[in-house]
Amino acid sequence: MDLISELPEALLLRILSLLPAQDVASTMLLSKRWRFLFTSVPRLEYDDSYHSIEYGRFSRFVDGFLFLHEAPAIVIETLHFKLGKTCGAEDIRVCIRAADKCCVRELIVEIDGGLASSESPPIVLPSSLYAGCRMLVTLKLSKVILEDVSSSISFPSLKTLSLLSVEYPGDEFVSRLLSSCHVLEVLHVEQCPSDNVTVFTVRVPSLKSLVLHALDDDDDDDDDDDDDDDDDDDDDDGFVIDTPSLEWLDIVDHREGFCIIENGMPKIMTASLDVIYSHSGEIMRSITSVKRLDLCLLTSEVLVLYLHAVCCA
Repeated sequence: MDLISELPEALLLRILSLLPAQDVASTMLLSKRWRFLFTSVPRLEYDDSYHSIEYGRFSRFVDGFLFLHEAPAIVIETLHFKLGKTCGAEDIRVCIRAADKCCVRELIVEIDGGLASSESPPIVLPSSLYAGCRMLVTLKLSKVILEDVSSSISFPSLKTLSLLSVEYPGDEFVSRLLSSCHVLEVLHVEQCPSDNVTVFTVRVPSLKSLVLHALDDDDDDDDDDDDDDDDDDDDDDGFVIDTPSLEWLDIVDHREGFCIIENGMPKIMTASLDVIYSHSGEIMRSITSVKRLDLCLLTSEVLVLYLHAVCCA
């Protein structure tokens, strides 16, 4: 007797949501009841990060899995794509089309490895992402390249945005992207040295939580002449922040650049700052209402360790 099939549908869907999508699809062979049960799974994760997978197999699988069942409305809460070196532009387009068709609330796209290498082409997200996913509430991107567009960008429902090691068309695009998120509340950014952005501007009136991490790319402490040139370039890098509703702030920035706070942060409650000393004055003047502050000022190795120990005690 098939005891598993006798379980309530809600419990079965919960179990299926914990499995990789490839395994979920296999359940349709079990019985008539299971044949279309997978189309109601609220969370699906596709992992194509294994380098041995045949090129094109990923997009064919996603196409067949998500578009086999032509129900009027397939609603998926979370789509999580892990893409490997074998994935190409068509695979990315399939991901975005799937997110739009299934009214996805949370879309996660992460790339195995770096942005690009001699072995793998860069993964560029298509322009359809910026206008075709209007139901998105959460968008998390890792190690992808965003394509420039002249048309408008629209994320009317987006409340959480995570951009980890993402490459952008430039400074102006970042401003356009964030200004299109009118209800954004949580923003997590980890800048990489090759992100093509000099001044990262965050002007989001609705934002409540902000994480900005921009570590210097020469943390290997090599004492050569190239380090001096890199330090000169760092002088032009920095943040401009205008977030009057912000309650939680986390900044890590070891570059010789700047941080400008516009209009203050009157609602700030918690702040964690790991910055060079020259940045601290501008930020500290803007967070006078903070209730909890973790502070690490970078002036020398000895002072960094001392202040960090005091703040963490």
